[in-house]
Amino acid sequence: MRFTKMHGLSNDYIYADGFTQTLPGDPAAVSIKLSKYHTGIGADGLILIEPIKNADARMRIFNADGSEAQICGNGLRCAARYLYDHNLCRKTEMNIVTGAGLKTVWLDVQDGEVQSVTADMGAPVVNEPVRLTAAGRTLTFWPVSMGNPHAVLFVRDPDVIDLPVIGPMLEHHPLFPRRTNVEFVRVID
Repeated sequence: MRFTKMHGLSNDYIYADGFTQTLPGDPAAVSIKLSKYHTGIGADGLILIEPIKNADARMRIFNADGSEAQICGNGLRCAARYLYDHNLCRKTEMNIVTGAGLKTVWLDVQDGEVQSVTADMGAPVVNEPVRLTAAGRTLTFWPVSMGNPHAVLFVRDPDVIDLPVIGPMLEHHPLFPRRTNVEFVRVID
């Protein structure tokens, strides 16, 4: 399998296109194997870019643990650049099908080179705050959806939060059967 490794704001994925090659039969297993940092390529996961009718491409995301994600905005922006740079779609406005539906991206191209990519992720869906206990602490978070779930916690001082413990506990909490992204936010003003 030919691939390209790309990153967008620290989300790094292995990209393979189904326009020019046959993609692996079990992408979840391939993602697990290739995403390992010491024995594979090392990445957050595998993104497959495939042809599809009625859109410029389809993007499927497989996390490093093999689970399939609905969307990653940074991954989407990289997929659009991949399509442009590899002459698979030379448009500056693309429609890409994701697990969270059809998304539109705009490429700023100058002298044939992509300078930046903007993605329309849609309006966030913000629900009422939820309280739960994790790591012996009662936490309140705001459930936010951008096509995929997020748990947003407002904190006074993120430096005193045990991020490596609390983050994964929330990510894998039974409230999120398909996992969630966890963000800790400090309001400055």
